[in-house]
Amino acid sequence: MKIQEVAAKYEQYQVEMRRYFHQHPEVSEKEFETSKVIKEELDKIGVPWVPCGLETGVLATIKGAKPGKTILLRGDIDALSVEETTGAEYASKNSGVMHACGHDCHISMLLTAAHILNDMKDELCGSVKLAFQPAEEVATGAKSMIENGALDGVDAAFGIHIWSDVPAGHISCSDGPRMASTDQFKIDIKGKGCHGAAPHQGVDAVVVSTAIINNLQTMVSRQTAPLDPIVVTVGKVEAGTRWNVVAENAHMEGTTRCFSQDVWNAIPDMMEKIVKNTAAAFGAEASVSFDRLTPPTINDGAIAGLVRSAADKIMGDGAAIDSPATMGGEDFAFFSQNVPGAIALLGCGNEACGAVWPQHSGNFCVDESVLIKGAMLYTQVAMDFNQK
Repeated sequence: MKIQEVAAKYEQYQVEMRRYFHQHPEVSEKEFETSKVIKEELDKIGVPWVPCGLETGVLATIKGAKPGKTILLRGDIDALSVEETTGAEYASKNSGVMHACGHDCHISMLLTAAHILNDMKDELCGSVKLAFQPAEEVATGAKSMIENGALDGVDAAFGIHIWSDVPAGHISCSDGPRMASTDQFKIDIKGKGCHGAAPHQGVDAVVVSTAIINNLQTMVSRQTAPLDPIVVTVGKVEAGTRWNVVAENAHMEGTTRCFSQDVWNAIPDMMEKIVKNTAAAFGAEASVSFDRLTPPTINDGAIAGLVRSAADKIMGDGAAIDSPATMGGEDFAFFSQNVPGAIALLGCGNEACGAVWPQHSGNFCVDESVLIKGAMLYTQVAMDFNQK
């Protein structure tokens, strides 16, 4: 059987499931109804599954009729705290929650791939694990699935992310770094308060904060190689209690992003030295805490090449195009840290159907015609990997 012929049976199912999940979004770690429906859909076609990861993760397995290796296909299932403003007939019914990053598409593509693979399992070598992963947006889902055995016996991993900046009908799956690390940091500064008319009697936490913010940029300009890009952003600053009082304390929060594993490993030490030594130069004290959310997402060259070849088979020659890596983060990185893996950005941008809004916008929408191609790409990658 050809994948395209089998997939044609499920094209309407694909759209219906995407619209259902779009109407019923749930935030990270709370995807209870989403998980329930996924399990029910797998039960309908007799694909076995087990709970895996937090309270809502689902890991299904399809075993081929022939021996071979095992590949894991991943689709994330959580939504964002965003108010939908699309006006679509299938708009979110949950106020303040929306699938504004396309994870509804990922669920439906992976469910549709389960149908196609299940129909073709007599031709399948080895096994395919399907990871319906919770909590990507807060970077806890992939780690939890791995801790609960999702990668046991797995030889490779592949994920798809719908992407508004790639035109519909194309994918981007280049080798090497594709998405950045994601860290959140918090800095607390303790100075000495005093009257604003006598600043020499205190240690101004506002002045210290300003110096730290400026000095942190030397991580970009002087402490990392120019060819290893890094972003250091302070997005929140709190200081002071009154207009005529020198601030005694200050609090800052921000994020760092990079594409290099070595740079990611070095970031905490670099930042701590700058923050503490800058504060000390003013007579203040400072502390830094980190929440290390995701490492860089780095595509394995062999798996990425396999994906590009599969895309040409499904979508036609030239389907795979180059697009810039993004400083956005992805917890698929945890899968690809443990086994050879690749993530593909599936284009959904199409001005003709109004799919022109960026991810995380309340107006975000997709060209739904590409979704069946995503399901077929999951399938083709699994079939090709297991036949090598």
